[in-house]
Amino acid sequence: MTLYKMLLAVHVAAGIVALLTYWGAALVRKGSLLHRRVGQAFLVAMLGIVLTAVPIAITFIAQGRVGFGVFFGYLVVITFTAMWSGWRAIRSKRDVRGYLTPFYRVLAWLNISSGLVVFAIGLKLSSVLLMGFCWIGILAGIGMLRQLRAPPTARNWWLKEHYSAMIASGIATHVAFLGLGLARMLRPFDIVPPQELAWFAPIAIAIAARIYLDRKYGPRATVTVVPSGTPETQLAKLQPR
Repeated sequence: MTLYKMLLAVHVAAGIVALLTYWGAALVRKGSLLHRRVGQAFLVAMLGIVLTAVPIAITFIAQGRVGFGVFFGYLVVITFTAMWSGWRAIRSKRDVRGYLTPFYRVLAWLNISSGLVVFAIGLKLSSVLLMGFCWIGILAGIGMLRQLRAPPTARNWWLKEHYSAMIASGIATHVAFLGLGLARMLRPFDIVPPQELAWFAPIAIAIAARIYLDRKYGPRATVTVVPSGTPETQLAKLQPR
């Protein structure tokens, strides 16, 4: 077995684990020990996906499949951003400035720039898929820059950041399964699922889920973010709505 095939096998195995643990974490009681443990397993699986995806993307480019390789790399960027944001929001729930770090800014610009590159490639190849999917990274990056200028003030800001990131991670796992894994499973039966549906249906469902969760877990109160360097805590003063 070649190194590429080994990486691909690990990538697929990590994807299966990620898909299963994603729904495991989604279905158990939120905040419970089981939810945290299954969520941690999901993040480990996603890390395995990202680490194996980088050399796979480089291999595609080396083989002359530049467009696909760049798009694969773009998926790595938006997937890593989602998993990092979901993890960091939990770790920094009491300190919003511990979340909005310089690395957060780097990820924002990386999402925007990689999305623009994918749009340019899609325009050159007349690919609706590339020209449509690139906006996930572009809009996500713009939203991150806006948060840097105006940090969230809701008391439960971290919760919204966490579930938003997990929804984005879910898009990545389901798009990979529907667009790549399911297509290979159905190939022996001469069934070819529509690629646009496989790529964009998870996005539509994710938007609906985001709207529902925003209404369910809307901000209950706001907090005052104290500038760094003062002796007070970063999230100090509760102000009822």
